[in-house]
Amino acid sequence: MELRLTDIACDRGGVPVLDGVNLTLAEGQVLLLRGPNGIGKTTLLRTIAGLQPALSGRISVDRERIAYAAHADGLKATLSVAENLRFWAKVFGTGDIAPALAGFNLTGLADRAAQNLSAGQKRRLGLARLLVTGRPIWALDEPTVSLDVASVQLFADAVARHCAAGGSALIATHIDLGIKADVLDLTPFKAKNQTHGAFDEAFT
Repeated sequence: MELRLTDIACDRGGVPVLDGVNLTLAEGQVLLLRGPNGIGKTTLLRTIAGLQPALSGRISVDRERIAYAAHADGLKATLSVAENLRFWAKVFGTGDIAPALAGFNLTGLADRAAQNLSAGQKRRLGLARLLVTGRPIWALDEPTVSLDVASVQLFADAVARHCAAGGSALIATHIDLGIKADVLDLTPFKAKNQTHGAFDEAFT
């Protein structure tokens, strides 16, 4: 199932940031969102995920098919790595967590409490949740923050496998993931009255 945006306008804190965004994300496709800090990449992803309404336009997708991952890792600090994944697997009604553990090199850390992980390990665990959602469309906001080179490769491999199996991924990132992907620069869709400041820099 594809994701389609038609003439989407969205705002941040009541201030329009993007206008007239059109995109189509097909099965098997990776689409990278690019643009300067503050352009509205996070705002657009939140709008697509249904966390805030669009100002205008149409989003054609069943949002129950979207797995959204933001800057926060969304972990239960006192639960182990495996317990965190089992929790999310139960929420999404999926089963085996072993592929998620293996996919992000977490098998050896399965019994460690999330609060005792490094920043990079926490990020890998946060991303491993994607593999237990069972959802075909991934909407990801700067997913490689805190990851070293080897972990970025683990993430890129996970995205490639997901899309090879018929999934798709919409990713806001400034880095080259080394996988086949299309690119959409949001700069041409900047709303006319958008201004930048310290507040904007927190939302890339």
